[in-house]
Amino acid sequence: MAAVLGSLVAYGSDSDSENEPESSTSPEKTHPDAVAHLQPLKSDRTTSLAVLNSAPEVAVKEDVETGTHLDPSLKEVSYNPTYDTMFAPEFGPVNPFKTQQMAAPRNMLSGYAEPAHVNDFMFEQQRRTFSTFGYALDPSVDNSQLSSNSYIGAVDEAEKKKGLTVFEAGPKKGEKRKKVKGGDASEIDSFLGPWAKYQDEKDVTKPSEEEQKELDEIIAKRQKKGRNEEEAPAEEKTILHVKDAYDYQGRSYLHIPQDVGINLRSADIPEKCYLPKKQLHVWTGHTKGVSAIRLFPVSGHLLLSSSMDCKIKVCHSKAVRDICFNNSGTQFLSAAYDRYLKLWDSETGQCISRFTNRKVPYCVKFNPDEDKQNLFVAGMSDKKIVQFDIRSGEVVQEYDRHLGAVNTITFVDENRRFVSTSDDKSLLNHAPEGKWLACQSMDNQILIFGAQNRFRLNKKKIFKGHMVAGYACQVDFSPDMSYVVSGDADGKLNIWDWKTTKLYHRIKAHDKVCISALWHPHETSKVITCGWDGQIKLWD
Repeated sequence: MAAVLGSLVAYGSDSDSENEPESSTSPEKTHPDAVAHLQPLKSDRTTSLAVLNSAPEVAVKEDVETGTHLDPSLKEVSYNPTYDTMFAPEFGPVNPFKTQQMAAPRNMLSGYAEPAHVNDFMFEQQRRTFSTFGYALDPSVDNSQLSSNSYIGAVDEAEKKKGLTVFEAGPKKGEKRKKVKGGDASEIDSFLGPWAKYQDEKDVTKPSEEEQKELDEIIAKRQKKGRNEEEAPAEEKTILHVKDAYDYQGRSYLHIPQDVGINLRSADIPEKCYLPKKQLHVWTGHTKGVSAIRLFPVSGHLLLSSSMDCKIKVCHSKAVRDICFNNSGTQFLSAAYDRYLKLWDSETGQCISRFTNRKVPYCVKFNPDEDKQNLFVAGMSDKKIVQFDIRSGEVVQEYDRHLGAVNTITFVDENRRFVSTSDDKSLLNHAPEGKWLACQSMDNQILIFGAQNRFRLNKKKIFKGHMVAGYACQVDFSPDMSYVVSGDADGKLNIWDWKTTKLYHRIKAHDKVCISALWHPHETSKVITCGWDGQIKLWD
């Protein structure tokens, strides 16, 4: 070991001497301490180690507080803590952003409420009294003996009402009215029961002088208005738009033509009908929406239309609501908003007679029986159906069962009965066979009812897919009962298959509501539509 250390010292000294510049004359001596770490240890020297304690000071277990602390935000404690634990001060740093108001103790949203000697009912009673009358009992004084000092707020009002609260100041219930005794229940003639009158009840009440004066003025105005309308009805005008009113044999245009390729006089229906696909013709005589169209009876070679432009070609002073031919087609009826029903001559266009009961007629129908062509029924705006006699011009029968204005009337059961619909925006139409009634309802469906004996809904025949809610669109059948047709609110012509109730075809017929659709009784695929755009169209 000593030899190794010696060689290292010699090596160090040689290296130092070699690095000295050759020009130096005497090399510097190395300090002994500089190489002390390279010298061997002396055998007689002892070494001592210093002790360093780097662990932190930790408090002993006896000095640490081991009690349980509660979260001050807790609303419920699941065990029974001691008093010291419940009211121990909070530990941890204080939130520097909390204001004094936020740091204040509270047990409700608006602050801290202490229990009081006033119960909830008394508090609510005084609160309502103060908000209603402006006064309340002063809770800070003794209220055993009430005086003016016992109240706060409107003291004068409290003295006037004698301190009554809102629960005490209401009107007192009077004595129950007594009824006249009705005798023994075994005596049918003298027993009144619950229908007896009150003892102080008056059978006749007379209005006061002021009320009677006001009533007289109202009645006089109504009578005056009625006389004016009745004395001065609208003047009827007729314009013939036919070049030759009569042919070479002297026959008018009412004569059924015989050279059109089909027998219009025949009672037979086509064997098979087909879907219309294209538009053939447009009639544009009306300036406002068309309300109804009717084909000439049996033959269907003439078309009668009524419009909101007050025309059938020119008839009423106000919009025309409905029209109807008699069985022969020589006359027709019209119902308009001027409160008149008018009978017209189909050939000359002259008004034969007028009928009115001072109500607006919504629909009109001739009695279909041949021996009763002098009678017709009309649905009115006052919820009634009236029957007029053309010969006398008077009402001979009145039907009062509806709760709203009558919209449609349809004769059924071999004309022994008729079906009417009220102000529910529905329309009934009779099938060619007379077995079914088609009802257009406000839930956008066409429902089918049996029209013989008892009226029953056929649940297998429901036609959907169109929108008619709010519009009384007319429904019709094809002559062979293969199809059902109807207009809708979008101006479209809808065609369903009768057997499967499938919507086969939809045609954009009008720009506005398509209010009516008629299938020609002798043609296999001709349908006539009218709409609120004022046009009448023929489809094939």
